[in-house]
Amino acid sequence: MTEDPLPDGARQDRLVQMGEPPRTLREALVKSLWIVIWLVFLSSPVQDLVSGEHTTGATVAGGIGLAAFVAVYLTLVFRNMGRATADIRTVALMVLALVALAVVLCLTLGPPWLGLFVYVSVACGTAFPLRVSYWTIPLTAVVMLLVGLHAGEKDARDLILLVVLIGFAMTGVRQLVRTTVELRRARATVAQLAANEERLRLARDLHDLLGHSLSLITLKSELAGRMLPDHPEKAAQQVADIEQVSRQALVDVREAVTGYRRPRLAGELAGAQVALTAAGVIADLPAEPDLHGVSTESESALAWTLREAVTNVVRHSAARRCTVELVRRQTLDGPVLELSVEDDGSGGSGGGTPGNGLTGLTERLEKATGSLEAGRTRHGFRLVARVPLTDERAPVGPADDTVGSGA
Repeated sequence: MTEDPLPDGARQDRLVQMGEPPRTLREALVKSLWIVIWLVFLSSPVQDLVSGEHTTGATVAGGIGLAAFVAVYLTLVFRNMGRATADIRTVALMVLALVALAVVLCLTLGPPWLGLFVYVSVACGTAFPLRVSYWTIPLTAVVMLLVGLHAGEKDARDLILLVVLIGFAMTGVRQLVRTTVELRRARATVAQLAANEERLRLARDLHDLLGHSLSLITLKSELAGRMLPDHPEKAAQQVADIEQVSRQALVDVREAVTGYRRPRLAGELAGAQVALTAAGVIADLPAEPDLHGVSTESESALAWTLREAVTNVVRHSAARRCTVELVRRQTLDGPVLELSVEDDGSGGSGGGTPGNGLTGLTERLEKATGSLEAGRTRHGFRLVARVPLTDERAPVGPADDTVGSGA
């Protein structure tokens, strides 16, 4: 089987959208063709008109009545197929017009015209609300039987099952069309929500990446400026560090944009040591972390948390000392790995008001089924992040298992 060379979007544009108004002349013609096919039941009235059994006046009047009937019917179907009825009174008047035309034409021109009641039933199933369609379709069949007592009872009995079945079948078709329209709208909504979530992720990543890197570049630039007159060699080293940080920031931004970046906790600990030392803050950081039982997503969330917390210490706290700890704890919800970052500064995180960084961290940790706590203490500011552990060897009971800390 040969594969369709057209892309998905082109194939979709090539199809007529179900339940939607035609967008082009071609779509209008295709929709019209599908509706005109069902005009096959008009063959009997048309044959009756051209048979020559009626007078010229009756033939002309019958042709005008048939044209009016078809016009009203097509208007109803085109306007209301798959849509909620906006004006029930207008629809009711148009259906009554169809009934009146069908009754008059059947009584005056004979049994061949009883097929018009099939279209009346279709109009009831298409245009009326379901609760109305369920009783107007059988009512149409009853009216046809009553008319058939005078125009042709046998023909009416032969058509009664067809009138009822086609009418109820159209209610099912209408529901299918409406469901298709709703699914298409829901799919568009889901796509929009996914795009919004991706934009939020990108904004969050860029904030965390650039906030940390630019803070470090600013600090080292200030150091280089102070060292330049008396210590040009040390100033040159700071400039080299600035170049390295900026290059790494560029790599991180590119990886964040492509969606592949997952920071590692060990790397962020090393980066935190550099940033805190450059800011003149005494850093008390843990050794190589034990991440057994920590999922990749949880580790990534803790790494982002550490980066944002250290960035806040450097930029806002005016702290002299910062302590970072990794502790395994047993809680009522199960074992967790707890990351705490505490400083002795006075700045905290925006005076206690959650900023974009803390808000983004909360969202990251929630996705990893973790939690975040942040607030001032007696001696400074403390941020605590917790993520669940899958390690069955986690300690049972209230005892803490500190991963380690050291200067």
